[in-house]
Amino acid sequence: MRILFVSQYFYPETFKGNDIVFDFVKRGHDVTVLTAKPNYPQGNFYKDYTFFNKRKEIINGVTIIRTPIYPRKNGKGIHLILNYLSFIFFSYFACIFRVKGEFDIIFVQQLSPVTMALPGLWLKKRKKAPLYLWVLDLWPESILAASTFKNTRIIHLIEKLVKYIYANSDVILISSKYFEKSIVEKIKDKNKKIIYFPNWAEDIFINNIEKDILIPDLSEGFNIMFAGNVGEAQDFETILKAAKLTQHKNINWIIVGDGRKKEWVTNEITKEKITNVQLLGRYDLDTMPSFFKKADAMLVSLKDEPVFSLTVPAKVQAYMSSGKIILGTLNGEGNKLINESKCGFAVLAGDYVGLANKAIELKEMTFEEKKEMENNSKMYYESSFSKEMLFDKLEGLFLNDLS
Repeated sequence: MRILFVSQYFYPETFKGNDIVFDFVKRGHDVTVLTAKPNYPQGNFYKDYTFFNKRKEIINGVTIIRTPIYPRKNGKGIHLILNYLSFIFFSYFACIFRVKGEFDIIFVQQLSPVTMALPGLWLKKRKKAPLYLWVLDLWPESILAASTFKNTRIIHLIEKLVKYIYANSDVILISSKYFEKSIVEKIKDKNKKIIYFPNWAEDIFINNIEKDILIPDLSEGFNIMFAGNVGEAQDFETILKAAKLTQHKNINWIIVGDGRKKEWVTNEITKEKITNVQLLGRYDLDTMPSFFKKADAMLVSLKDEPVFSLTVPAKVQAYMSSGKIILGTLNGEGNKLINESKCGFAVLAGDYVGLANKAIELKEMTFEEKKEMENNSKMYYESSFSKEMLFDKLEGLFLNDLS
């Protein structure tokens, strides 16, 4: 198959679409990528990339067409808007002049912003190929939940754009079963093919690869680790309140990551005199297996917002594939997944008292009980989120639709 992959983000940025592209090349398919110059998440161009250079690359057999882009800088305000708009502007000309040849499939990895799907639609018309839209973020729900933006006129325009994108996609893949209701409400064609295609864990977790990298020692005691973005959506208010309630229980809350909320977290720890939270900062993905191994349980959290109840954070698959106990404070599908798989405990979003109590309960469990939860975690991952199984399913879908 000749596949065109479209996304604002691609390698060396770390997103799940990278795995799809490189795996499908290994399977013998011809894959071309339309993407931007890498600048996420640090906000500046990656080493050896500039606004003007590396317009086209070949990496591991993949042809990559890169558009210029305004780097996201601090990821706020006008910088973020220009980042989003510049990808659309330069992609338009790339679609006309730079994306050559014919394709059997156009696959769009739709994260935020939803506008990154537009080049896929333009190329669908030019190349007359079916478009598969993989929805990883719901818009406008995501923008309403993760920011204070409330301009109703612009929100209405975004919703119209989303409806247009959904209507012109041939197949919609959803990373969460709970997405389906929102999507169905936005499309007129109730026979539109909507298929569940969840996230998986990176190979480094599957293969349990520990590199010889020096990482900080953790505090003595029962260590609950959060790994990932330190942002508004992750509800650190609840985490810190729970941590404060467990200060005298020999329970530590370890935060590995960085983000907009980090300064607030640092100040709050000082202000509230919280002694059992350890902020370690951001580390590369290849260090995560070493961090996970040192943790007694892994933490996942999301705010009490309707859109967040519809999704399972991708870190859950990384935790499960590593055979870790999971402690969660979130609603909806993520909560249900953790509790039903018996790989840990999940309380409702914002329930800091419940979170603290479950942390204490985990700490006091026997070795055998903890081991059973770890085994449940690993087994559930292998039966539901195995990358090989999911990619076989995706390849079969493409081939079946083309036959």
